[in-house]
Amino acid sequence: MKNILIIDDEVNVATLLSKFLTRNGFHVTTASTGSGAFEYLKNNTYNLVLCDFRLEDTDGREILKKIRSEYPQTGVIIITGYSDIKMAVELIKMGAYDYITKPLYPDEILTTINKAIETQQALMDTPPETPETPEVRERKKSIASNDFVVGSSRASKELVHQIELVAPTNYSVIIIGESGTGKESVAKSIHMNSNRRDKPFIAMDCGSLTKELAGSEFFGHEKGSFTGALGTKIGHFELANGGTLFLDEVANLSYDIQAALLRTVQERKVRRIGGTKEIDLDVRIIVATNENLQDAIRNGKFREDLYHRFNEFGINLPPLRERGKDILLLADHFLELANEELGRNVTSFSPEVIESLLNYRWPGNIRELKNVIRRAALLTEGTEVQTKALPLEISSYNKTQTYEGFTIQNQQSAPVTPATPRNDLKNAAMEAEYETILRVLREVNFNKTKAAEILNIDRKTLYNKMKANNLDK
Repeated sequence: MKNILIIDDEVNVATLLSKFLTRNGFHVTTASTGSGAFEYLKNNTYNLVLCDFRLEDTDGREILKKIRSEYPQTGVIIITGYSDIKMAVELIKMGAYDYITKPLYPDEILTTINKAIETQQALMDTPPETPETPEVRERKKSIASNDFVVGSSRASKELVHQIELVAPTNYSVIIIGESGTGKESVAKSIHMNSNRRDKPFIAMDCGSLTKELAGSEFFGHEKGSFTGALGTKIGHFELANGGTLFLDEVANLSYDIQAALLRTVQERKVRRIGGTKEIDLDVRIIVATNENLQDAIRNGKFREDLYHRFNEFGINLPPLRERGKDILLLADHFLELANEELGRNVTSFSPEVIESLLNYRWPGNIRELKNVIRRAALLTEGTEVQTKALPLEISSYNKTQTYEGFTIQNQQSAPVTPATPRNDLKNAAMEAEYETILRVLREVNFNKTKAAEILNIDRKTLYNKMKANNLDK
């Protein structure tokens, strides 16, 4: 039986938590003060501590510091109100496993506790690591950047671990994930943590290439090699020489171009179109796709031999809806970026906005979250983002009810009210275009080829409209 210590000066909350966890097979002890809690810790071993952030004689920060120092085998989860979420995020960086916000949801509590205990047990079973060198610390620091935010969820920690493993090698990597999950950001992190970090990182969007232009973009061409070749062009393989070439939406490449790619990848040489000289290559290749390449192979749309050349190491990116509290970490990060971009000082989210962000399913993943936060920052007049700054489909979050002292959710959305009419036809048309494109992209999981077909426009027009509406970020 796993032992849990609850530290909370609200007797009713501590009692309800104790009864609930006892019914679910845990041995529970409660303490109302920090000093009382450490008396228990001196004489007993606990798998996990649930600690309210605000206590009469101390706070969660001090409790965490002492437990991490004196009882490192014990995991810590912080219980906090919405107003303390920024502090809770800081506590996670200090070593807390996670935080739970009030009101408390039984399913969330149980899931978080089980994952915390499982993680803590795995850490105890792992042999001690050698002390980190300054180089290792610098490499880990470089994983977190404006492009890639290190989250606190289990999925995010596993992703960081995979990046750390594969980055120092020269393995080719396939990154698989839904559109908007940050595949290019992960590719950049791999590059920046490799010994190629001082060399070029060249990204290519294979989905935007026509069959006619693909060869020139990949391999380059010599002047006069075909009609319109008015000068010599250096291809992306040459541009990335010594560094990393990132191929996004690789499943959209034509079969002919795949054959040419296979030769280049195998021989590590490239020859410009119309040229005679072969150029030696030292390029690491990272590819990304939101499609199942095994299905594409079975359907004759993707070469199996090329797949195996790319698939020396695979990374599966979790969708944002499976990353839990990472949503708030990312939202906070994007809010800071939006403040810099707009010259604003929006510092926080209202409790209602936080609940909406956590409840929403995010079909467009991190890209959608970033765009939502940028627009919210633009629409916010004060320092706190309010519900009215969110799109209606996000702000209409589920209502709640109380059960045995805990709050649980009902699948009932708030009514949708009509938008305020606009008198400016140009703005109204732009807004309608934005909403239509975003809706279709969500419906097809951001597959641009399918979206262009549904919208009855070509891919180039779709890309231009996405860029104009900031949907390509």
